[in-house]
Amino acid sequence: MTISPLGDVITGPLYDEEGILYAELDLGEVVRAKVDFDVVGHYARPDIFQLIVNEEVSNSVKKKK
Repeated sequence: MTISPLGDVITGPLYDEEGILYAELDLGEVVRAKVDFDVVGHYARPDIFQLIVNEEVSNSVKKKK
């Protein structure tokens, strides 16, 4: 089967038979798909996000009775 960059099924799938599927792709959809689905993510921007890990041992939370 052929899936477009935006996730739409263009051709196929072929069931219980062999064959070749042909499709024309709009390469402009690749750019539009990257806007919708950011694989690297904005989380990879150190100027915006920072991970701080507290490595100190802390007491557990006690349940009220």
